[in-house]
Amino acid sequence: MLKKIAFTVYPVTDVDRARTFYEKVLGLQVGANGGHEGMFWVEYDLPGGGCLAISNATPDAPSAKAGGTIAFEVDDLDALVSHLKANDVPILAPDVIRGPNCRMVPCADPDGNSIILHQLDEASR
Repeated sequence: MLKKIAFTVYPVTDVDRARTFYEKVLGLQVGANGGHEGMFWVEYDLPGGGCLAISNATPDAPSAKAGGTIAFEVDDLDALVSHLKANDVPILAPDVIRGPNCRMVPCADPDGNSIILHQLDEASR
């Protein structure tokens, strides 16, 4: 039986550039990581559960149209979007997307992988 999602992995082309984005811009903390002969795997365990990994060791090409998207729950969507814009992160929608219980903003990492920033409404928390 399936128990949980162990991790989501995104392919990256430039590990240093990707790490700068995920660690400095988004503020994620590095967990398990390693490399061998120029191939790297870096995991970011999230405080509320879940794990995002980035790697240049997969044959997949990064793409916002590849079908997979990770959604990060955030506390202050407006402040984070302002921070991302100040760091020239591509925001992929002209306006905040309103869901029935949340607000969302899609953006892209330096390789074009799709990320959704998601904030629950107060009543849904």
